[in-house]
Parts: sequence; C-alpha cells; structure tokens
Amino acid sequence: MKIKHKSVETRYMEARREFFNGLARVDRRSFLKISAAAAGAAAASGLIPYHSFQPVAVAAEAQPAFKFAYISDSHLYEKHINDRFVRSLLRAVEDVNALDPQPDFVLYGGDLAQLGRPKELKLGAEILKGVKAPLRMMVGEHDWYLDLGAQWRELFGAPTYSFDHKGVHFVTLNSVVERDFWTARGLTPMQRMMTVAGLDNGVQSPFSVGAEQLEWLRNDLAGVAPTTPVVVFSHSPLYKLYKKWNFWTDDAEDVQALLARFANVTVIHGHTHQILTNRIGSIHFHGVLATAWPWPYAPEGLPELTIQMSRPDPFNPMDGCGNGEVHVHADGLVDKVYNLWNRAPIIVGRRYLVSNGKEAVPPAPNRISY
Repeated sequence: MKIKHKSVETRYMEARREFFNGLARVDRRSFLKISAAAAGAAAASGLIPYHSFQPVAVAAEAQPAFKFAYISDSHLYEKHINDRFVRSLLRAVEDVNALDPQPDFVLYGGDLAQLGRPKELKLGAEILKGVKAPLRMMVGEHDWYLDLGAQWRELFGAPTYSFDHKGVHFVTLNSVVERDFWTARGLTPMQRMMTVAGLDNGVQSPFSVGAEQLEWLRNDLAGVAPTTPVVVFSHSPLYKLYKKWNFWTDDAEDVQALLARFANVTVIHGHTHQILTNRIGSIHFHGVLATAWPWPYAPEGLPELTIQMSRPDPFNPMDGCGNGEVHVHADGLVDKVYNLWNRAPIIVGRRYLVSNGKEAVPPAPNRISY
C-alpha cells in the first residue's frame, strides 16, 4: 500500500491550528510554554518557520545600517473577555521572532492594555517576554490613566528615556500627558480611564508632552551634535492632525523646535492605527499599524504625503492590522515597512520623503480608503 505523505506546509498549518485551538483552553501563564513547545516541535520535524510576511529587500542608494521591528496598539483585555486581541499580539510576536536576521531591537508602540488594569498589563508583559530581540517599551494613554502609570512603571520602568545605537540617538517620550480634568469632577480612577479611552467626548484635555518632559528633552539633546541622526518614539503624532480624536499633541510645535537644529529626524508614533506619513522641515513622521483594529482616516484631511491604506474589510477582523519593520540607513532616515497581515507589505521609503513625494512613490491603494 502506498502511503501518502503530507507536505511540510500542510503539517505546519495543522500544527498551527492545533496551537491556537489549544490556546483557548489554557490560562495565561501557559501561553509562552505552549508557544515554545510549538516552535520546538516545528524545528524538530524540519518544518519551515511560518510568518505572515517575508523580510523585504529595500531598493535604495545604500544598504540599511540596521533595522528594528515594531508591534503596537494591542489593547488587551483579559483573555476571558476578548481572546482575539491576545491572539493578534501572539501573532505579532511570532512574526518578529521569525525574522532572519533578527532586528537589533523591537519597539512596542503603546496601548498594550485597553483599560490599564494590572491583569491586562501583566498579560501583555508575559506575552512580550517571548520576543527574542531586545524590547523597548513606549506608553499609551490606555496604559496610563487608570493608576497614572503606577503599574506601567513597575513592569517597564520610566516612560521617558533615551539611548544611542549605531550612531543614532533615540528618544522615547510620554506624549499622552493630560491636564487634570478629573479631580474637580470627582471622577473615580476607572471613570477617568474610560473618559480618556472614549475620544471625541469634549471632556478630556488634549495630549501633550508637558513642560517637565520638554525640559528633559532640551537637556537630553544639548550634548548631541546637529549632524547626529535622531529618532523619536511618541505614542501620539507630534503634530496636530485631528483634535476631536486626540490625534494631536498640544505642544507639538515646542517639540519640533527642539528637534529643528538636527539635519535628519524621524518620529515613529502609534495611536492612530493606520498608515500615516508626514514631513515638517527636516522631521519625517511615520504612524504605525495596530494589532487590535484599524482606524478610519480623520474627516478633516490628511498630510499630503500619506499613502492611504485600502478600506479594511468589515467582515475580516484582522484586515488593516499588522506590525512591521523600520530599516534605518546610515544617514538616520528610514524605510518604513508596513506588514499588513492580509495584504502585500507597503514600503514608505526615505527617498519618498526626502523628495517630498516625487521619487519612490508607494503604490496607491487598490480600493478606496475611508
């Protein structure tokens, strides 16, 4: 009798389905053990590690000096409330771990939790421990306003910091600082959190970096030469896009003024759950994707350099979601690779921004945006 052997791809996909079916039956402490066991089984059987996108060779004048990956905006509830967002974050971790070569580090772009509850943040921290590359964390408003950052600091440390890597100066800011709107109204911590999470409610104040961090940033940059490339991580965009949704940083111009003396500056931000591209002077801005859900574009218009992503399919909960890579060139400017999980990757390159949209133009969306 002739035995039919299953293909490598078929065997791996069956193992993957079994992995996610098993996930629904375990508690959160077992997530990483299951993931590690699945990876070990795949390696032992000679299966090719699967991930949802392939590393992209970027056409440019010079090869990237290094790359880092990003994951952002997972908005985790506890697993028994919403396990889809948990599965999405696990998928992003799997994507990043499958990159070869590995990125120099991974940026988490904020809003790890949905309501800032300790169990949500601890669940996210547990899953992110599975990232193989060094991990850098940035805070979002959903992580902060239940306890004003107490749990975040305990798990991840200070939300504001800088570091140097391969000739580039990196800065991470807490750009979701709000003026106290809660004390006079007698709001409970959860009411404060729900207000901040609500958007477009006319109650909360706009996001800002704030005077204390502006002074910190001034001091941090004082010893950095103007020829040094600078990359800034902020959760909200460091420009004013749409105030009603708090796609906005009230003192963005003050941050831009501190960065203006540098020849090459890139800002990577989360929060907007969409592809966003902007340039103000020498500062290039890139929004990043969410793993939780996509967001529509603001009704008041977009920066003219933005290449819009196609309208997500409302019947496909992961359409318009993803993660990606940032390829940093020797001059510090970047090629931004958007790994849209259900579509081809989109690359927004440094040549596109340097030329103000005249060169290396990314393809237009294949269906209308919204």
